[in-house]
Amino acid sequence: MTEPARVAVIGVGASGALAATHLLGAAVEHRRRLRLVLVDRGGEFGPGVAYRTTDPEHLLNTPAGKMSALDDDPGHFVRWSRARGWEAGDGTFLPRGDYGRYLTETLVAEERRAAGVATVERVTATAVGLATDEGGVTVELDGPGPIRADTVVLAPGAGHGDPLAGLLPGGADRYVADPWRGAGPEAATDGSPVLVLGTGLSMMDIAVSVTRAHPETVVHAVSRHGLLPRPHRSGRASEAVSVPEPPEQLDSLRDLLGYARRCLAREPEHWREFVDRMRPHTARLWRQLDLGERRRFLDRVNRFWDVHRHRAAPATHHRIRELLRSGRLRLHRGRVERVRPTTTGFDVGLATPSGSRKLPVGWLVNATGFRPEVRDDPDPLLRRLFTEGTAKPDPIGLGMATGRDGRVLGRHGDGRRIYTLGALRRGEEFESTAVPEIRSQAAAIAAATVGAREEEVTRR
Repeated sequence: MTEPARVAVIGVGASGALAATHLLGAAVEHRRRLRLVLVDRGGEFGPGVAYRTTDPEHLLNTPAGKMSALDDDPGHFVRWSRARGWEAGDGTFLPRGDYGRYLTETLVAEERRAAGVATVERVTATAVGLATDEGGVTVELDGPGPIRADTVVLAPGAGHGDPLAGLLPGGADRYVADPWRGAGPEAATDGSPVLVLGTGLSMMDIAVSVTRAHPETVVHAVSRHGLLPRPHRSGRASEAVSVPEPPEQLDSLRDLLGYARRCLAREPEHWREFVDRMRPHTARLWRQLDLGERRRFLDRVNRFWDVHRHRAAPATHHRIRELLRSGRLRLHRGRVERVRPTTTGFDVGLATPSGSRKLPVGWLVNATGFRPEVRDDPDPLLRRLFTEGTAKPDPIGLGMATGRDGRVLGRHGDGRRIYTLGALRRGEEFESTAVPEIRSQAAAIAAATVGAREEEVTRR
């Protein structure tokens, strides 16, 4: 009898749950025996940081019709929501916490469906090392004994940056370094002013929570350019708009920007359609830019792409506009240059285009998002993989160097029996943090491992 494929998924937040769900689906589809080990340091196995919130006003920034966990069943999330009595359609923006529950329940349901061919073991532990050899991968854990696998899927999620690590090296009681862990933004509800670092989607959710909790709370938000995410279109979709296909070949960033200007000059009000037309082509176009051009894009263009690409739910954007009009949300363009703890919070020094200013606040909340350099990630597993040469950063340093199939490349460019998906592929794929991209990556990895014959896996 053929030995079962042995696969370990390291990190079972949203990306890991999507990977595990597709691995089980591939086992059923190909009638391939599978021994799946899920390793998660927190033991939650499903929701992930982005979908852990319980605030019903924290909405998904993508409509339900695009959020299916299953690559071959786009209506799955909508049907799941309707089965629970919720009014949900393809264009509905549902609570993020409900999506976390959906990921967890979908993984459990897929495990039950695969019971005839697959076994699943859940291990609450931290992976601290991966050693590859001709026979597979040994996963070293911080507590239980090691795990032996044919293939490992590495899904630790996105490293969260801490811009105040140097200014507040010891931390502070009223500094929320990660708003989606521990007490979260709910701690900052005593009515004193709150300064949020970052002006993106996370800031919006934090502002909604803390201003609702106390009628006197004023939120300040600061970022380098002070830009807010744009909203999704409210109501019914607009009539079909013809946007030219992106170029097949790019020679420079100038070519890309020229295409964008030509499209938007004709119909500037249809910028959403332009962005959506670009999305399936971003990885291909990104790979065509050389390293210098990629860096120029990140430095000069990416902030504008982000606020148009990662749009806010209409209801969230409407609430933020109300807070701005009332003065309860105030945007600042600049950066934090100094922080002094006080008995009631902090005196913060902001460097702005018009000069320095002092801002007394009661709370600081970090919502700056991804860690800009993967080498700075404190995760001991990532640090060890880089040190030992099992993995290396991608050329621009946002994540890991991988093949186009997600296979992790070692120091000498050799492919390993280790795959990754999601945030660790940002440097190679550019767009690699949203569910549609991650579930496609998960499906491809499942097909390449569980869906392949044993000799094919060995040859790789």
